[in-house]
Amino acid sequence: MSNSVNRTPMRTDEENASVELLWIPLGAGQRLVRFSGAAYEAVAAFLQRRQACALYHSALIVTVPDGRYVIEMTPVDSEPGERRGVVAGGAVASRLLGRLRLFRYEIRRWRGGIIPDAHRATTRTTVALKLADAQNLLDLVATVPTPVWGRDELHAGEMWNSNSVTAWILRRGGIDTTQLGPPDSGRAPGWLAGLLVAG
Repeated sequence: MSNSVNRTPMRTDEENASVELLWIPLGAGQRLVRFSGAAYEAVAAFLQRRQACALYHSALIVTVPDGRYVIEMTPVDSEPGERRGVVAGGAVASRLLGRLRLFRYEIRRWRGGIIPDAHRATTRTTVALKLADAQNLLDLVATVPTPVWGRDELHAGEMWNSNSVTAWILRRGGIDTTQLGPPDSGRAPGWLAGLLVAG
């Protein structure tokens, strides 16, 4: 049974669109990702002399009058990107490995799209927006920086990943991210990198 928490501010007459932030446990439904994430966090916690935390992956859903758009960084799929609204992409781990599809990621702005693990989200926060602000978020997706995933090429102090993309879009879109971080006692590597680079 889901422990999802919904936090939805009231809309006003001037607001007719929204952005929803989902925090999904890393590797939900994907054993290998969950295992590797737990191993990474165990090493990081040991080196930083702290307790290990649950790790989270984030995604966005922007709703406007003409549809619902899923915004997410994912591994490259085998089908044509236009079917999933792919607008950008980059290499995973290294630019050399990025020549292979297996080591590439894609950034989606997918109208009517799906997030396979959305039902596993532990926190879902919806922010009501003016239509122009929601459209601005959608426009920003194609301009997200695309450095190598898992590296700190932008010198932000931590790796660039899906959380970086989410944070960058929200910050550049003028959304107050103060209360939008990962669930209590959880960590979202890359989130602060996105905020820093966007700023």
